[in-house]
Amino acid sequence: MNAADGDRQVVITGMGAVSALGFGADVLWDAMKAGRVGIAPLLHPRAESLRVRVAAQVPDFDPASFFDERTLPLLDRVSQFGLLAANQAVGQSGIRFDEANGARTAVIVGTGVGGETTQDAQSEKLYGEHAQRLHPLTIVRIMANAVASHICVRHGITGPSFAVSSACASANHAIAQAVLAIRSGLVDVAITGGTEACLSYGVFRAWEAMRVLSDDTCRPFCRQRHGLVLGEGAGVFVIESLAHAKARGADVLAQIAGVGMSADAGDIVAPSDIGAARAMRAALADARMDPAEVDYINAHGTGTLANDTTETRAVHLALGGDAMHPAVSSTKSMHGHALGASGALELIAVVGALGEGVIPPTMNVLDPDPACNLDIVFHTAREVPVRAALSNSFAFGGLNAVLALRA
Repeated sequence: MNAADGDRQVVITGMGAVSALGFGADVLWDAMKAGRVGIAPLLHPRAESLRVRVAAQVPDFDPASFFDERTLPLLDRVSQFGLLAANQAVGQSGIRFDEANGARTAVIVGTGVGGETTQDAQSEKLYGEHAQRLHPLTIVRIMANAVASHICVRHGITGPSFAVSSACASANHAIAQAVLAIRSGLVDVAITGGTEACLSYGVFRAWEAMRVLSDDTCRPFCRQRHGLVLGEGAGVFVIESLAHAKARGADVLAQIAGVGMSADAGDIVAPSDIGAARAMRAALADARMDPAEVDYINAHGTGTLANDTTETRAVHLALGGDAMHPAVSSTKSMHGHALGASGALELIAVVGALGEGVIPPTMNVLDPDPACNLDIVFHTAREVPVRAALSNSFAFGGLNAVLALRA
């Protein structure tokens, strides 16, 4: 069933975010419009022993300020971020979950890694300190579905609930599954998005070994780009059928008109323009959207040598003669690459662009790379009407997820 079919239209009615740019979807959007960069010197107890020097970390975060002493021991940092963003999204949407409504609501949240800070700390105790006993809540902290389960508990939601994990495409895949669940009639409402908090010593060392991290900042589509910058955070949305939103008088922020997913079935790391284009075309077809309608593309735009040129080719393959029409930007240049949460943070940029007619910029660029021949918005936001947009997420493993939205 297609997103354009009557009651199966799916709309966003609430958003929440925790990111390197602050707390709240509105704070994140205002920062992205202004071109504010959340990438900063790495703060970590073992920073001096790492080659990486920068990250996009959530600033001044004290979980005790948000969670009581009974709840906090249950929560890894990844669940703390996800739960806070979900609470914000539910608050903005104005939705209330009684027994009937809670049973008709899904919670589907993406994460690439899960409870990594707990995993790292407990591994240090086990292997470094030779501890014979680990924290009794280790399992419930590290499991990938923890944040989805905590959202259910917090809001009394008893419908389908699960995690989605597809590396850097996790959030977009989770949102796509939530859209499909609503269209199918399985549920009326879904809380969905992505969360990630994996800036541990072990993860930094693993990424260093891949030699794809930048040592200064993230410069997507720049001739001098030389790697991505790791980030953390969460973006969570309340989405629902248009009929359900209208019935309760909810404010509609944007419509998720189409979803597209594909697998490269090729290299486990190197991106494929063919696979990425396939997902973009699938999203357009699902939305019944002509390429000429697309006014903005929020690019995956990691700032690595391989990704940015490959994504450029994918846009040309997917949009053909209309490839130079949409404005393109990568907000990872500001909030970093939050892995499984990236697509959710970037969806906030897309909703903002649709609502306000403002394209957030790509920051930190010295000289535009001529191989990235798209209409890329550099340095300063651009005011332009935005009717429709695409949000791209492409992951290691060759997994691609693209969302198509309309105002």
